[in-house]
Amino acid sequence: MSGHSKWSTIKRKKEKEDAKKGKVFTKIIKEITVAAKIGGGDIESNPRLRSAIDAAKSANMPKDNIDKAVKKGTGELPGVVYEESTYEGYGPAGIAIIVDVLSDNKNRTTAEIRHLFSKHNGNMGEKGCVSWMFEKKGLITVPKDRVNEEALFEVALEIGAEDIRSEGESHEIFTEVHDLYKIKDELEKKGIPVESVEMGKFPSTMVKLEQKDLEKNLKLLSALEDLDDVSAVYSNLDIPDDFEFNE
Repeated sequence: MSGHSKWSTIKRKKEKEDAKKGKVFTKIIKEITVAAKIGGGDIESNPRLRSAIDAAKSANMPKDNIDKAVKKGTGELPGVVYEESTYEGYGPAGIAIIVDVLSDNKNRTTAEIRHLFSKHNGNMGEKGCVSWMFEKKGLITVPKDRVNEEALFEVALEIGAEDIRSEGESHEIFTEVHDLYKIKDELEKKGIPVESVEMGKFPSTMVKLEQKDLEKNLKLLSALEDLDDVSAVYSNLDIPDDFEFNE
C-alpha cells in the first residue's frame, strides 16, 4: 500500500492553491453534506465527517459554512441531493485509476470523466475492472525527523495500527477506517506529532513508469482532480520522491 506519498504531497500542494481561490470549498461542502447524511452529524462516531471537517478547517472555511453543510446532510436544512458514485479505468501505459464522485447530475459527470480519459490517452473501464487492486484504509503520516521508526512501530502496533511504512520524509501508519481517529488521538497523547490524516483507497502494488509515461499519467490524474464533482482520485502509479511535477 506504500509508494503513493508523492501523489499525496502533490495533492496537498494543489489543495492549498485551490483554497486560495475558494475553489476547494465546493468539494469540501459536498463531502461534509454526504458524510453527515450517511453517518450522522456526530464526528465522534463518524470518522468520514471528522475527516471532512478537518479538511474544511485546514482550508480556513468559516465555521458557519461547516455547520450549514452538516445540517443539510442531516436534513435540518434543505439542500442539494448529491449522488455518490465511482468510476474506474486505465491511464496511459495501463495504470489503474479510481475516481470517486459526488454529483447532482450523474450524466454530466460521466461525460466529463469519459472525455478526460480519452483526451489523455486513457480508457474508462467497467465497474470492478481495477477496484479489486485497492483496499480502503486510514492513513496517518508522521514526520521522519521527529520520531524514531523503531519506537513508532512499537507504539503504533500496540494501539491497533495495521502496518507502518517509511516513505520519503514521512512514516506512514495504515489503519482500519473505523480506527483511524482513535489511533491518531492515541499517538498524540503519547507525544507523537501527526502530520496528516486521511481515508483512502490504497493499491496492493505500485507500477513504476518511464518519465514520459509518468508525466502523461500525472496530467490525467490532475485533470480528473480538477473536476468540481470529483471528490478523490486514486491510482497505483509509483511516483519517485525526487520527481517534480509541473502542470
